[in-house]
Amino acid sequence: MLQQFISPVTGNPLQEQNGVLTNHSGEKFPVIHAIPRFVPSDNYASAFGLQWKSFAKIQLDSYNGSTISYDRLLRCFGNNLQQIAQKKLLEVGCGAGRFTEHLIKAGAYVHSVDLSEAVEVNYSNMQGAANYQVAQANVYNLPYAPQSFDVVMCLGVIQHTPNPEKTIEALWNMVKPGGLLVIDHYTFDWMYYLKPILLYRAFLRKMKPERSKKIVERLVRFFFPLHWKYRNSKIATVLLNRISPCYVYIKTFPQMDHDFHYELTRLDTYDGLTDYYKHLRSRKQIENKLKALDAKNIKVWKGGNGVEAMCNK
Repeated sequence: MLQQFISPVTGNPLQEQNGVLTNHSGEKFPVIHAIPRFVPSDNYASAFGLQWKSFAKIQLDSYNGSTISYDRLLRCFGNNLQQIAQKKLLEVGCGAGRFTEHLIKAGAYVHSVDLSEAVEVNYSNMQGAANYQVAQANVYNLPYAPQSFDVVMCLGVIQHTPNPEKTIEALWNMVKPGGLLVIDHYTFDWMYYLKPILLYRAFLRKMKPERSKKIVERLVRFFFPLHWKYRNSKIATVLLNRISPCYVYIKTFPQMDHDFHYELTRLDTYDGLTDYYKHLRSRKQIENKLKALDAKNIKVWKGGNGVEAMCNK
């Protein structure tokens, strides 16, 4: 039930031979560490690759003992994960696998892709599940036939692509008639502009990932202890948010301990300060885009990272 890979250039089917995906047209795509590669490893998502290799498990519910990722996934699917059982599902922007592991357990035939080398971490974390395959690929040139998936899901990704509207169109192109699209997107938050994040991003996003990561680590080591120490003080929290570039979720996940929050702050601060693209879209903009695609049963709401949406083709 897993889909066959095709050339994202010609659309011709591919077969693996001696560590290479090839076809009768003579096209060749390498298979490195058991993962097909349809893009060069050095691209604008390189920072994300380093990110997930550095924080391979922290967001996995199976590792941190929470239901944080599961709860978000369940909400985005309208509180019904049973609907994906036995369905062909495309997960675009799989990262280390925080959602992948739940999609696999829900019984979907999961096809995960990511632009970065995070695919290597994802592959390792999924431990050879029979209803799963992964590839390194670009959302604009996916190695699958158009309209071949019952479900297409893209969470935490669209805002980081060059053109969110074009990305949504590319995702939509992979949905079967009658199929389901599930997405989310950062939305406008004036608090974002009151923090020093924009200043740090102006410098860090242009650096090599290894260098920017070292700088972020120093920032977190300095600011996080203050966030934790004064976590119960409203005044101190407001003041810290004005000067600290750290992404902190102590209030969001109060059930989690110090070590979890420290690691999550390391992860998300690096993510938030070094992502090459960071677009913002309103709930109305996302809804209008889905209407322009002639989507049916459109549901758009504020939640999670900003705006979440689901619809049918």
